Amino acid sequence: MPTRRTKIVATIGPASDDPATLRALIDAGMDMARLSLAHGPVDATLERIARVRAAAADCNRSIGVLADLPGPKVRAASFVDGGVYLEVGDVVSLAPSEPGDRSDGRRIAVDHAPLLAEIEAGDRVALGDGGVLLLIESVDREQATARVQSSGRLEGRPGVNLPPERVSIATPTADDLSALERLAEVDVDAVAVSFVRDHRDVRTVKRAAGPDGPMVVAKIETPSAVEDIERVIAEADGVMVARGDLGVRCAFEDVPHFQKRIIRVGVAYARPVITATQMLESMIHAPTPTRAEVSDVANAVFDGTSAVMLSAETAIGRDPVNVVRTMSRIALRAERDFDYQGWGSRLGRQQIEEHSSAGPAARITAAISSAAWRAAAEIDATAIIACTNSGATARAISRFRPTAPILAATPSPRTARRLSVAWGITPMIVDPQASSDDIVWFAVQAAAQRGYVEPNDVVAVLVGSPIEPAATTDVLRLVRVH
Repeated sequence: MPTRRTKIVATIGPASDDPATLRALIDAGMDMARLSLAHGPVDATLERIARVRAAAADCNRSIGVLADLPGPKVRAASFVDGGVYLEVGDVVSLAPSEPGDRSDGRRIAVDHAPLLAEIEAGDRVALGDGGVLLLIESVDREQATARVQSSGRLEGRPGVNLPPERVSIATPTADDLSALERLAEVDVDAVAVSFVRDHRDVRTVKRAAGPDGPMVVAKIETPSAVEDIERVIAEADGVMVARGDLGVRCAFEDVPHFQKRIIRVGVAYARPVITATQMLESMIHAPTPTRAEVSDVANAVFDGTSAVMLSAETAIGRDPVNVVRTMSRIALRAERDFDYQGWGSRLGRQQIEEHSSAGPAARITAAISSAAWRAAAEIDATAIIACTNSGATARAISRFRPTAPILAATPSPRTARRLSVAWGITPMIVDPQASSDDIVWFAVQAAAQRGYVEPNDVVAVLVGSPIEPAATTDVLRLVRVH
């Protein structure tokens, strides 16, 4: 049985989208593939989705696909091949891009027509993940002149972070909604919503996606989203701590504290939480990470994150497979020292408080999943089997971070793919059954046939009763494997 609980999301790009590399990434430990629509047309993303799914089938794995909607993020036109390095004190110009424009070390073309109306002298404009910072010195009708405040390399199409209070576009954009429609046609597993301001932005995307649409993952990149974090997470199906843009818009010393808070709230709501940006950044070019990066990944695991994400490291890096393998090693080592008992105990108390005024289904699910966590610990269960159609039962027990492996028995391949980003869950696709007795029996049988459990092992099995609402988990059984 796989031992790593923290999932790995890897961004697919030019360095990693051929079939052989995709299979190698899966073998190295990729659980979900992220595809960014900010770097290419929707048609190219649809082709990549097909390649990811073909590679997953070749590897006999349930690999989820997360499509990252570009949102209102402003980007620079492509830099010249090889990129450029800007030094502190360099003077550059910024201007709205024209068709066919390229950016270089003297002039940065920006894909935003009202650029010059939305910046002023004295503004600070960050490029990429905030590594390059410009101070605007003057603005005229044709261009803005800026001086480099912090140096760094720029390549591809980096984001241009303009003052949020004056940017005229909002989330979701018309292009986002158009892309969502195309992505839903191929049953993409999840979409990430960029630059969420509050829970209403998430609600807009969810309504557009419809009840049978993809999971909606809210990217937390703005101070207003942090302020509204509980309602954002309650509305969303998952959440991403997008530390790069968050660190540009907030004081960078606040970001680690925001990370811990977002993870804590997300897990309490049984939402997968993805911690992202610059986790192994040096491995874009280097064969090994910095020790600070290793500590960063480990601390995200200690914080309880569901998944850690790789961006440019796997999209354009020199050795994407090595990066995923390295990330897996770091997460595995950190999990050996994770405080499983302490996490579950704290969450158990929180559940009682949070669900005291919730509806019956939520209170029942909270009580049963808490009981399953305690029972599995007390009997030293070999595994916890969550029988689930939608994935809700598996996510309910996952938030307790139990020491026992979690197996999600589901008849839905779509649910299996979506659980690929949920902490500690190994999906098993099983045949549908009509009664609770049969659901439990065949789930345990499937776990034994696949080598996850052996005769005389004891497992805890969670299942929703067929006569209760689909979102209610109301049955816990302790079963000795025969």
